Amino acid sequence: MSNPVIETEEHRALRDAVAALGKRYGREYVATVVAEGKHTDELWAEAAGLGYLGVNLPEEYGGGGGGIVELSLVLEELGAAGCPLLMLVVSPAICGTVIARFGTEEQKRTWLPGLADGSRKMAFGITEPDAGSNSHRITTTARRDGDEWVLNGRKVFISGVDIADATLIVGRTEDARTGRLKPCLFIVPRDTPGFGRSPIAMELAAPEKQFELTLDEVRLPAEALVGDEDAGLLQLFAGLNPERIMTAAFALGMGRYALGRAVDYARTRQVWKEPIGAHQAIAHPLAQAHIELELAHLMMQKAAHLYDAGDDMAAGEAANMAKYAAAEAAVRAVDQSVHTLGGNGLTQEYGLASMITAARVARIAPVSREMILNFVSHQSLGLPKSY
Repeated sequence: MSNPVIETEEHRALRDAVAALGKRYGREYVATVVAEGKHTDELWAEAAGLGYLGVNLPEEYGGGGGGIVELSLVLEELGAAGCPLLMLVVSPAICGTVIARFGTEEQKRTWLPGLADGSRKMAFGITEPDAGSNSHRITTTARRDGDEWVLNGRKVFISGVDIADATLIVGRTEDARTGRLKPCLFIVPRDTPGFGRSPIAMELAAPEKQFELTLDEVRLPAEALVGDEDAGLLQLFAGLNPERIMTAAFALGMGRYALGRAVDYARTRQVWKEPIGAHQAIAHPLAQAHIELELAHLMMQKAAHLYDAGDDMAAGEAANMAKYAAAEAAVRAVDQSVHTLGGNGLTQEYGLASMITAARVARIAPVSREMILNFVSHQSLGLPKSY
């Protein structure tokens, strides 16, 4: 799906190399890992050894010196091969980016080399039971107590906490000047006293597990705070925009994988005189799915380029649009692919049926499509808010 107008020769070479890695693992590898209750450690380690995990992180801390453009390319190609790595969205894209942009020198030296070489992982905790998509209702609070911070609150649907060395927690502190609560980011190591986790039973079959977190009088040193206490939303959206772009990459990879399986099947499956792909009732919906994936891909590239160029405002609009477009395209591509295979689309042999559930994730997380429509309606179109 490379676009020569936008992608450089280096990008196309990276895309080909990642695709080759993904082909060696594929959907069967992920299915085995899920069935055995394991994690994608082998793929993670090999991707790290090839420099793919930290391609967006600064070279002086062991990264590749690229940006979200390159990292989204990595995730998309792994997804297109049937073996996406969800923790790419969380660890290097969100946490790595926030620390690289706003962390202290000590935080950068402590975390970025490990995130880049795959030896360390970080989770990201923002979603709460009563806040949903409304980040302004976050109730996890952080208060000063001498030279320490004390955190209290709950988080839900936090990915990969069991395999993460720490979680980047979004809390709220009180502004000394106004008394209003503003968001702040804290690095909470996994074994910190008072930091509890419990798994959430999910219908979704994935190597990465979901957790509910509790923070009960969690005490952190002053240096656990990432960035400026008064920066507020600026630092938060430095992580959320890459999250939306990477979710688009995740969805695009999934859609491309499903569409590829359906096209292969339509070329060879013969019920009457010609393969079923010769019939417009089969061919046209697959062609439409391909067009929608290509269009979403272009918006994702635009968002990634804007973000890497430092245009946070324009990147925010494009990232939301890219996430929306990619999620819708992926859902339709998966649905049409299953339908193309008929009964075979529901078998374990072809591995498409489980993607019906997985594709819905991109519509829901990290922000619902309805909230994106709200954002576009009042931010892009200037319409009044409904909330």
